[in-house]
Amino acid sequence: MPHKESWIPKWLDRFDACASAWLDKHCQVVLRLSLAIIFFWFGALKPLGLSPEEELIKSTVYWVEPSAFIPILGWWEMAIGLGLLCRPLIRVALLLLVLQIPGTMLPLLLLPEVCFTRFPFGVSLEGQYIIKNLFLVSAAFVIGGKVRQSSR
Repeated sequence: MPHKESWIPKWLDRFDACASAWLDKHCQVVLRLSLAIIFFWFGALKPLGLSPEEELIKSTVYWVEPSAFIPILGWWEMAIGLGLLCRPLIRVALLLLVLQIPGTMLPLLLLPEVCFTRFPFGVSLEGQYIIKNLFLVSAAFVIGGKVRQSSR
């Protein structure tokens, strides 16, 4: 149904309708691809020893040997990324993501002095890095909510 705002020119309303239809048709694929890139890229940094969050991980999960844990976490994240690229594996990828996210939030509880400059609103760069995961979870929920629809 066309938008009925009288102040909007018809050409702009038609453009808006076309843009919305295009976004609706392609947003799932774009969202899955971007999430896959993020998880694969950030995951690949860990086994390569290039992750900027390595020290944060070591400080958070201090009861596990970092030389084993960090590469495993990286491979886990790469599996999420690859699973999001392969339609039959999306559910597996989303399960791995949901299992991984609570661990990424642990520094907020275990290392508040690192994550906050002034609790609760002054967030450090590390805290921002962690809190952005709320968006990743939301994106995963959008993908999961559409997984039963026909492939696009």
